[in-house]
Amino acid sequence: MAIVLLFVGVLALVLLNVPIAVAIGIAAVCAMLATQGTDVLPNLAIVVYNGATNFPLIAIPLFILAGAIMNTSGISRRLIAFASALLGFVRGGLAMVNVGASMFFAEISGSAVADVAAIGSVLMPAMKKRGYPGPFTAAVTSSAASLAIIIPPSIPMILYAVMSGSSVVQLFVAGIVPGIVGGFLMMGLCYWYAVRYNYPVEEVFRLRRVWQTFKDAALAFLLPVIILGGIFGGLVTATEGAGLAVVAAIGVALWYREIDLKMLRTAVVDGVVQTAVVMLLVACSALLGVYLTESQAPQQLATAIARLTTEPWAVLALLNVFFLFIGLFLHSAAAIILVVPIVMPVVETVGIDPVHFGLVVTLNLAIGQQTPPVASVLMTACSIARENVWDVTRANIPFIVVLLGVLLLVTYVPAVPMSLVNLFYR
Repeated sequence: MAIVLLFVGVLALVLLNVPIAVAIGIAAVCAMLATQGTDVLPNLAIVVYNGATNFPLIAIPLFILAGAIMNTSGISRRLIAFASALLGFVRGGLAMVNVGASMFFAEISGSAVADVAAIGSVLMPAMKKRGYPGPFTAAVTSSAASLAIIIPPSIPMILYAVMSGSSVVQLFVAGIVPGIVGGFLMMGLCYWYAVRYNYPVEEVFRLRRVWQTFKDAALAFLLPVIILGGIFGGLVTATEGAGLAVVAAIGVALWYREIDLKMLRTAVVDGVVQTAVVMLLVACSALLGVYLTESQAPQQLATAIARLTTEPWAVLALLNVFFLFIGLFLHSAAAIILVVPIVMPVVETVGIDPVHFGLVVTLNLAIGQQTPPVASVLMTACSIARENVWDVTRANIPFIVVLLGVLLLVTYVPAVPMSLVNLFYR
């Protein structure tokens, strides 16, 4: 009952247009005052501070900054040029370029919103100019951008790891295969649309053009090799890899001579703003975590679900429906912070691997980024493309179906996300 009242309180405040972080903080403080009295107040500041200074969380602002530097220094434009030279000869190739560029950008930024800003601002006007319908253009850009939280590095995965006590590196590795599968399925869907509606062919395939654009973007291709190679090779932690991403992005931008102090300042400000939003959520979530721990609400939920079923497949089905529902109303970071500490005892009780469950959570929240009324990534894509949200949502349904298919595959065929994890780490 306490969990239900807590959720209702948070959702009521959110619907009143209270910022999500503030809503979580208010609900948690009210719950603590109601159960423990005013004696708890002196400890609240310490709880908030400790919650926001967890070492793995340092990776979040650094990955955001690396993506912002890429977005302002011309690196993303070079990647798009190479992808266009490689796929432009295929009917509907520019839509496939959109998906491919998002997959590559995801390997550096870890943020779907940053992906939309970097890729969408360049590709969506180009697609519309070439005759692609505006709603379809925004839909493919939005859904492809959500691959950024599945393909490593991923900011939601870092948050999940902190909340669940899981390995960040193993979560990153588990996201590789589902991210690639989702990307290629989206490319296939783009090709089907292109054939059906006679979308244009961009250019004749020219090996010389491919080679030229590859050389122009060669240093950009080194970024994921340096970052992910260092993390997966055990040379650096995920947090150190995030710092390496910033240094490498600045180095590549300086080499291309497309960044100056003004651009760097813009990137830093963008990074600080995005980081402040996430870290305020994390800090307020610490209050929620203390209340849940002391009230033993997660354990009570685990007991209640265990009375219904102890079958892992049934528990996963229930949790999928639950996460898909809250994804309609909560930002991915808020959903992880609010829900994961509550459901982890259930997951552990029925024997579900926490890393496997982390991928299930991440995919649910990737779908939530595409489903109104919140739909943070979809709204960003619509804003950049200047398209009606509901027109784009209708065009986006087939891409959401693709993400749902990947979710079911990951949920009920654990070998898909866990094969590489088991091969390298277990």
